Amino acid sequence: MDFNDIQSAWDNEKTDKVEMPSSLKKIQSANTPLDKIRKNLKKEFIYQVISIVVIAFTPFIYHFPKETFFLFYLIYSLFVAICIYYLVKLYMFYKRINKTDLTTKDSLYETYFDIRLNMEIYKTFGFALTPFMVLFLVAYLFYKQKGIDINTLSDSFVITMFVVIVASVLTMGVVLEIWVRYFYGKYAKEIRKVIDELKEE
Repeated sequence: MDFNDIQSAWDNEKTDKVEMPSSLKKIQSANTPLDKIRKNLKKEFIYQVISIVVIAFTPFIYHFPKETFFLFYLIYSLFVAICIYYLVKLYMFYKRINKTDLTTKDSLYETYFDIRLNMEIYKTFGFALTPFMVLFLVAYLFYKQKGIDINTLSDSFVITMFVVIVASVLTMGVVLEIWVRYFYGKYAKEIRKVIDELKEE
């Protein structure tokens, strides 16, 4: 067989049915849930920054007395410091997954565990903000009551406040769990499913 025959045989060979390995297809299928996580993170980051700015104007919106401004902004400054810490972490996570290219099993594993870790960081962020929300609520109630003398509080009022605060914190925990599962957890599960399918091969 001479060179022309080899060339002719090469040209006649069908190349339109080249198939990707199934494992590569599976890895790439994880890109869709990852895109949804990226989209949710971006939206949420913007909304949270806007919320922090809006909360700063609460004393003006609700016409708090000037003497309460110092206490409000003292608590608010601690609130903002915690928000900045966690939002920087979430932003770094967003930048990291934005550069992620799921082409290997290793990158898929790494991304999955990064998502799981940041889901826990997000929950911690919510729990860290809960005491501030309770403080703002209690301060607002005291303001509405035109001041309450702590020395004259009844036992039933103290017990009620205790129950309300504990219930608020627990409710916040449940809401956070549902929120994180809905916006991130279900997509993390889809990526986990791809990982499990790759293990079976």
